[in-house]
Amino acid sequence: MNVLLLSPYPDRLRPVIEATSCRVMVTEEKISPEFLKDNKIDLGISYGYRHILKKDVLDVCPFINLHISYLPWNRGADPNIWSWVDDTPKGVTIHYIDEGIDTGDIIAQRETPMDKDETLATSYQKLQKDIEALFGEVWLSIYEGRAEARPQTREGSLHYSRDRDLIQPFLKNGYDIRACALTEMARVENISVKGLKYEKL
Repeated sequence: MNVLLLSPYPDRLRPVIEATSCRVMVTEEKISPEFLKDNKIDLGISYGYRHILKKDVLDVCPFINLHISYLPWNRGADPNIWSWVDDTPKGVTIHYIDEGIDTGDIIAQRETPMDKDETLATSYQKLQKDIEALFGEVWLSIYEGRAEARPQTREGSLHYSRDRDLIQPFLKNGYDIRACALTEMARVENISVKGLKYEKL
């Protein structure tokens, strides 16, 4: 199998994939249908990839995404931040990519326990560790075609990159802010679901 790994940190996943004798290509650049066809890609894996995959690309081969949220909550941008601001479930999800924003069928997911003293930085690190571990657990079933996927519910939330402007004043010290403090500040300042351009799906 020829696997295309779309990620800024491919070495975290590459050993798992190569253990099944797959040929792995890596890029962070925007890809085209021609690129996939020329390199005979059978499966794409996105992890931290910054470009949107369009229908013409998705029509060539299946893609899966490693998303650090407990879907359907916190689809889209900055899922770790919004899980604290919105006080929604925290976790990780591996899902197929479709034409929506993190709306594809779920292959595997788990909630990530958080401590009361977590910062945005430490919670982000926990989520990354969890998603990489989960990938290691399910990759063989994906490779062998045994992975069962289930549709997402329409419940959930979606945030865009522009929504971050609403909470940027709280992030003066960057990701070292205590996550629970961010939740409380958002509540006190009445940054509501509506104000966050939250979308009930």
